[in-house]
Amino acid sequence: MSHSGTGDVRTLSGHPSNGNEDEFVGGQVARSALARGEGMTSQPEFDDWLDACRADQTIRVERRALDELEAWSVDPDTGTIGHASGRFFTVEGVEVNNHHGPIQHWEQPIINQPEVGIQGLLVKEFDGVLHCLMQAKVEPGNFGGVQLSPTVQATRSNYTGVHGGRAVPYVSYFQAGARRRVVCDVRQSEQGAWCYRKHNRYQIVHVTEPVEVLDGFCWLTVRQLHELLAVPDLMNWAARSVLACLPFSADAATALSGHETAETALARSVIRSLSAEGAAALPMAEVLSWITEVRCRNDVEARLIPLREANLWTMRDGAIEHESGCFFRVAGFEVWAGRREVAHWSQPMLEAPSLGLNGLLVKRINGVLHAYMHARVEAGFVDVVELAPTVQCTPDNYSWLSATARPPYMDLLLSVPEDRIRFDVIHSEEGGRFYHARNRYLVVEVGDDDPLPEHEDYRWMSLQQLGILIRHSHYVNVQARSLLACVRGMAGLG
Repeated sequence: MSHSGTGDVRTLSGHPSNGNEDEFVGGQVARSALARGEGMTSQPEFDDWLDACRADQTIRVERRALDELEAWSVDPDTGTIGHASGRFFTVEGVEVNNHHGPIQHWEQPIINQPEVGIQGLLVKEFDGVLHCLMQAKVEPGNFGGVQLSPTVQATRSNYTGVHGGRAVPYVSYFQAGARRRVVCDVRQSEQGAWCYRKHNRYQIVHVTEPVEVLDGFCWLTVRQLHELLAVPDLMNWAARSVLACLPFSADAATALSGHETAETALARSVIRSLSAEGAAALPMAEVLSWITEVRCRNDVEARLIPLREANLWTMRDGAIEHESGCFFRVAGFEVWAGRREVAHWSQPMLEAPSLGLNGLLVKRINGVLHAYMHARVEAGFVDVVELAPTVQCTPDNYSWLSATARPPYMDLLLSVPEDRIRFDVIHSEEGGRFYHARNRYLVVEVGDDDPLPEHEDYRWMSLQQLGILIRHSHYVNVQARSLLACVRGMAGLG
């Protein structure tokens, strides 16, 4: 595997077009997404590197009762679970009232982690093709161990050394004063159903100077990352999400791919969807007005309460769970991981009992692929509503909930004929706070002969419109960002 740090720095035109930074970088991303070569790391080299990382980064995780976790305690008065340092996160209760939704009141445990972490991606050109510096990272909650993550994935407690462990590699590139070109720098929400107002800082930084490639890191093209999105439980939640934040120039993609003859009709519709706003079914102003209207319509009150007061949740066998056995559990774990910044620790995690579904309906409207987005309320969102996939749920939970709570279009996605499925893979969610939380990421194409019942909380949107919104905070949720990265990959895989 070559690790040359200088590379041959070239661009599509040799310089930024008309000084337009987004178009310039978007052209580099498009070239990398459609690159037919293997770049700095060939497929056999990547396979060997990943195998070596998995052999090196071993981890052992054992269950423990919540009240037996080292350095963690359960407050005897409130039931709140917290760390002795006062940092990292707490598990508290939340009470939610949503006067507009099918379920108008509930209580639950929720993670409260007010600090802002960094999800940072270094990008650099080699032989004129943009590459991303990816990390092989093991988290205690990962299904299958090592997964691909961005260059830096760290909470503030981690990168400021609260844990007393080793320094986080490459974090200096994402801090003030570093020599770099900022491609993207935006705060994005995380899982709003399980985390209270949690957001992280997503940064993509372009460098031209030599970069030492440390053990556990490798350079991959955007196309290679798009291809790896089809591998179950390999690209972690942060890598998928930050990949969706890359700007993408559809004009450059069109010129580079020769798509009118070389690609499939589906790939052409993806490229057209990434182009100018005029290709969208709805103008951007109408999309923004609709999001604002849904936010104003939903009168949501979410307030933290003592965990002991969360109705229907009880401590059983050292863990906290719902009386139905659905939704999730708060469980304790002890961890041994030799290659992490800290080799041994204990912590609580939220554990999912069954597989979730993040499903996206897509449709070609005048040859342009559109996604059917849901303006979704979640208890932990800062601004009430964010755009979510068409369906975001855990189907098994609806054995306990009423029929009126069943999500629109869920049954359609679960019963769709195989020839309508455009993407289908199981991915893991955040492994630092969630244990074996996995979702099926599903993209299903419908046509004009498949009329969908209209719903006030759903709209058809182009990929370009979603790309614009991702560059601003609190518009597109983490599940939708993952799916957008998967759909973008269709442009180069036709």
